[in-house]
Amino acid sequence: MPQEEIQAMADTYTEGYRIGFEITGKDLSKKKFVDLRYPIGFERMMRAAVKNFEKMGLQPVTMRSGELSFSGRGNGSRTLESTLPNRQYEYDHKSDKASYLDKSLVERRLEVLKTAYEARKKEAAWYAGPAVVETFGEEGFEPKANPYTYQFSEKQQKLNVYYSNMAMQITNRYIKGEERSFTIIAYPIPEIGPKYEEIFAKTVEVNTLDYKLYQEMQQKIIDVLDEGEFVHITGKGKNTTDLTVALYPLKDREKETAFENCVADVNIPVGEVFTSPVLKGTNGRLFVSQVYLNGLKYLDLEINFKDGMIETYSCSNFETEEENQAFLKENVLKHHDTLPLGEFAIGTNTTAYRMGIDYQIQDKLPILIAEKTGPHFAVGDTCYSWAEDTPVFNPDGKEIAARDNEISILRKEDAQKAYFNCHTDITIPYDELDRITVQRPDKTCVDIIRDGKFVVPGTETLNEPLQ
Repeated sequence: MPQEEIQAMADTYTEGYRIGFEITGKDLSKKKFVDLRYPIGFERMMRAAVKNFEKMGLQPVTMRSGELSFSGRGNGSRTLESTLPNRQYEYDHKSDKASYLDKSLVERRLEVLKTAYEARKKEAAWYAGPAVVETFGEEGFEPKANPYTYQFSEKQQKLNVYYSNMAMQITNRYIKGEERSFTIIAYPIPEIGPKYEEIFAKTVEVNTLDYKLYQEMQQKIIDVLDEGEFVHITGKGKNTTDLTVALYPLKDREKETAFENCVADVNIPVGEVFTSPVLKGTNGRLFVSQVYLNGLKYLDLEINFKDGMIETYSCSNFETEEENQAFLKENVLKHHDTLPLGEFAIGTNTTAYRMGIDYQIQDKLPILIAEKTGPHFAVGDTCYSWAEDTPVFNPDGKEIAARDNEISILRKEDAQKAYFNCHTDITIPYDELDRITVQRPDKTCVDIIRDGKFVVPGTETLNEPLQ
C-alpha cells in the first residue's frame, strides 16, 4: 500500500484514541504509556502510529502473551499475535485450570496481583489504556462438543466470578477507570477471500466516514428517543424478537440526554447511539437466527429478560439442551446465573451493513463493525462501568445522564454486587428488523425504524445503502 494510505490508517487509529480522552474530559497529558495490541502483519501502520503517539507524549508498550492456563487460554488477545492455528484446540483447553483451581490459589493470585501493583503504582498511574487493532475474515468457527475437556464445577464457576471481580477492583484502584480510555479499529485479513483487496479498501472507507454527518443524523434520532419512556423492538420473518426497553427518566431535557452520540473515537467505525437501560420494566425476548460472538457461532440464540435481567436462554448449537445451556452459561453469561441488559443501542452504519451484503461477509464482520449494523443489546456491565461518576457530554453539550442502572449503582455498597466484568453485544441485522418504536409517557408512539428503514426526518441518507 502507498505510504500515504498507511499514514491515513494510523491517523484514524491514533486520533480516535486522542478524541476518546477529549470528549470524556480526561487528561491525556498525565499519561506516559499506550498499550499497543495488534495482529502480526500490521507493522507499517503501527510504526506510523507510534510516531503519532510520541507526539502526544505517549510511549508504546506491548504485553507478553499469556501462556499459562490460568490466564492465557480462552481470554482473548491482549498482545501481538497471529491467527490461531487450531481454534477447536483452544476451545477444548480453555477450561484446563479446572484441574487445579481452588480457593487458596485464587486468594494467592489476588495477593500477588495487589503486591505487584503496589510495587509499580507510579507506572500504573501513567497507563493510558489499550489501542487495539483487530482483524476479521477467518472462516466461521462452530465449536464441537468434546466429552474429554475439563469442565468447571459449580464451586469453581463461583471462584472464577469472584477472582474476576476482585482482580478488577484491585486493578481499578491503581489504573482508575475515570482516568483511562481506549480505542479499537478492525481490518480484514486475506482469508476473507479473493476480493480481499476490495474488501480492505471498503473497510478503510467505512472506518473513515464523515463523522460530522453521522453526528447530525444521530442527534435527530436521540432527540426522538429522549421523548420516550420505553422503546419497543420487534423482528420480522423468522426473527421473533419482541422486547420493550425502559429508558432513563430525564429531569431536564434542556441539559440532559439518555443516549450517547457515538462517532469515530474509542469505537471505530462511526455509527451508533446507546444508553444504559432502566432494568425495571425492560421485558421480552431477544432472538437472532445466527450470530458470531467473540469468535463463536450461535444458532437460534434466544434470551428472555424480566425486569432487565436474563430469565431464560437457549440456542440450537448442540444436540441436547444440556449442552446448549452449558455452552451459553460459559461463553455468554460467563459463569454467572444471570446478567443485566447493560446496553441498548441503535447502529446507524448502513454502509458497513451494505459492505457485508455486497461481499457476503456478514458472518465474518467483527462485533466492532457488526454492532453498528442494526440495534444491539449488550448483556453484562454498562458501557460506563468503573467510571459512572465521570460526567460525559454529547457534542450538543448535554450530559449523558443514563450511566448507571439498578445493578451498577450497587457499587456504592459493594463492587462485587455491581459488576460482572463482561459486556457482550448481540446485534439484530436490519433485514431481520421490523420496528423500533418510542413510546412517550402519554402513551403516544413514534417510529425510529419501520420495516427495517429509518423514518426520522433528516436521516434519509442512512437508507440509501439499504435500498
